[in-house]
Amino acid sequence: MKTRLAAAIGAAAAATLYRRLGRRVVEATVGSGYRTTVWFTPAGRGPDVRRWLAGTGRVAFRPQRGAGLGARLIHAFAREFAAGAGRVVIVGSDCPAVHRRVIRAAFTALGTHDVVLGPALDGGYYLIGLAAPRPALFRAVAWSTAAVARETRARAGALGLSCRLLRPLRDVDTVRDARACGLLNS
Repeated sequence: MKTRLAAAIGAAAAATLYRRLGRRVVEATVGSGYRTTVWFTPAGRGPDVRRWLAGTGRVAFRPQRGAGLGARLIHAFAREFAAGAGRVVIVGSDCPAVHRRVIRAAFTALGTHDVVLGPALDGGYYLIGLAAPRPALFRAVAWSTAAVARETRARAGALGLSCRLLRPLRDVDTVRDARACGLLNS
C-alpha cells in the first residue's frame, strides 16, 4: 500500500490508483527477448493478482519471500538466476514512465556492467539490474529514504562492481507525484 498517498486521498482511492498504475507498468514492460515475472505479496493473493493482470501479456507470477524489501530482492534475484537467467532486471510497479525501451537499455547495460540502476527523482530507484547475484547490495539498507540509490551505488563501488545509471524517472509515492505523472487531476 502506498501509505503517503493513502494518507492524502484515502485508502480506497490510493488502491484504485495503484491498481491502474501497476497494470500500466506491467503492460508497458512485458516484451520479447526476456522473461517477465510479477513478484507479489501477500503470497495467498496469487489468484487476485492473476485476475488483476489478466491480458497484460506473457507473465509468470511468484509470491515475494522475505521480511523486508532487501530480503525480497535477494530472493527474487537468486530465484531468477537459479532458473537460468544470465541477467536480471527488477522494476518497481510505481513508475509510470518505465517501458520496454528502458528495460532493453538495462539489459544492454548489463552486458558491460555488473549493476544497472534506474534512479527515482526522490532518491530511491525504480529499477535495478544485476549480471550476477549480489546479495550484499541489499543487506542493511535504509529503505524508503532519499539516500537509497546513492547508497546502493556507493555499495556497488565498494564491492568492486561497475554500475551504469539510467536516466532518473519519477515514481509515485505522493499526491504530488501522482499529479505530475497525470494520474490525478490537480
